[in-house]
Amino acid sequence: MLSRTVLAHQVFTGVSRGHLASLVAELAGPWQAVVEGRRHEARGGARKREAGAGARHRLVFVDRLVATLIHLRHDLPHAASGLLFGVDRSTITRAISEIRGLLAERGCAVPDRPGLRLRTLADVFAYAQAEGIELRLDATEVQVRRPPAGRGGRRAFVSGKKEQNTMKATVVADHQGRTLWTDALRPGRMHDATAARNEGIGPCFRHFRDVEVLLDDGYLGLRRDHPGQAVTPPRKGNKISPPEVLEARLRARHRHSSKRITVEHALADHKRWKQLVRWTHRRETLPVTYRAIAGLVSDRNTTG
Repeated sequence: MLSRTVLAHQVFTGVSRGHLASLVAELAGPWQAVVEGRRHEARGGARKREAGAGARHRLVFVDRLVATLIHLRHDLPHAASGLLFGVDRSTITRAISEIRGLLAERGCAVPDRPGLRLRTLADVFAYAQAEGIELRLDATEVQVRRPPAGRGGRRAFVSGKKEQNTMKATVVADHQGRTLWTDALRPGRMHDATAARNEGIGPCFRHFRDVEVLLDDGYLGLRRDHPGQAVTPPRKGNKISPPEVLEARLRARHRHSSKRITVEHALADHKRWKQLVRWTHRRETLPVTYRAIAGLVSDRNTTG
């Protein structure tokens, strides 16, 4: 069993010691509440013994958090983590399920606003309008295992762009590439603009008229529906267009790409966590995993 100090190093967890300490302070209370709620339900009422009596956790909260971070960062198998922490695989599995859910519920951090976190797309639009921020939105795909033959909805995960079975995440970032929000994920076959519409981007545009969102050519439908707010690159010139028109449009597209590139940087930050490179677990748990990682990445970009 390795030293707990070694396992808590940033090389294993992907977060600094200061960041880890803040996560411990933030999540210890909610985790204890979840544990007590589960115990209350199991015994069917209030506890009958003194607080602190009974069996002790073989894996304390800090170790559970560290094990979850190592799993998210390196996709280490639960059995291997059990060997590192000296507990059974099932204990690690239960710990990851608990902590991952708490991390996902945190939402994304807001620059220079300690304690304020964005959890919905409406939160992001309200924040952008209040602060005068131009948003960037894009989608990324995570490869998942192919659903078994004969199961309904199997083709929904086949991405024409990737030519793989994928799930699609829509991500919003600011002008510095800081993650502000990610959605619940959709099957890879769904169009990027359709995924954004299903998350409620239309009502957000209508309620927050001053917010502009930079998009790529995959969102031309949003530009049509919300002109002046959904901003896509200028269309390419026709072959019969004069050379000066072609050059002007090319320069305009380059300027748009240079401003929108920050959301690509945000997506690259997410893919540094191995679980988002290729997902090999149950597809049902990928959305909560993605939101947990996005929240951790937003913390780091905000604090450092």
